[in-house]
Amino acid sequence: MKVLRMVPIQKLRQSYSSRARGLFTPMTAAIGRSGITPNQLTVLGLLLAIAVAFLVWYGYFFIAAVVFAVGGLMDMLDGAVARLSEKVTPLGAFIDSTFDRLGEGIVLTSIALFYAREGDLWVVGATFATLIGSFLVSYTRARAEALGRECKVGLMTRAERLVLLGIGLALQRFGVLAVVMYILSVLTAVTVLQRILHVRRQFLELEAQKKQTGP
Repeated sequence: MKVLRMVPIQKLRQSYSSRARGLFTPMTAAIGRSGITPNQLTVLGLLLAIAVAFLVWYGYFFIAAVVFAVGGLMDMLDGAVARLSEKVTPLGAFIDSTFDRLGEGIVLTSIALFYAREGDLWVVGATFATLIGSFLVSYTRARAEALGRECKVGLMTRAERLVLLGIGLALQRFGVLAVVMYILSVLTAVTVLQRILHVRRQFLELEAQKKQTGP
């Protein structure tokens, strides 16, 4: 079944990612000339995630959405600046990925705590399910690539999660954030399953090839 035939979605994802990078190319070049390092942008993104967590706790959701959007921009620019300034390093990539996951976890935890204070335990459960799912989405890719397999498929990668979460924060006054958490809890689980099946298929194909070629 080719993991629910996600090729069209992958092509769409590549299309809007390349358009976004093109849109911010002048800003990326300006930052590169300013002497700001990619790691500094990465740290700034984490600090903004912490700021979002405090804003969520105190109920300033629209401001939190704005700060969250700026943090997402830092997340996109750090890698772009690294590539443009030829400062791409394994350590920088490791720090970037680690801080990205930490920032996402901090924001989701703050949302869970907010709803726990409000007594809405169903949304708390959905938020923690989203947190677990988001980490597993990243882990399945990292583990598969460590084993020499490709694993970028799935409905709900980090970019889509950030967009939905930003919309939920911005429209919280209409109760949208709770709906977003339910959606994310389901779609992150689906994405984990898609990646497991995708990697399984690759290994089954590899075993079949070995049997055909013989010892």
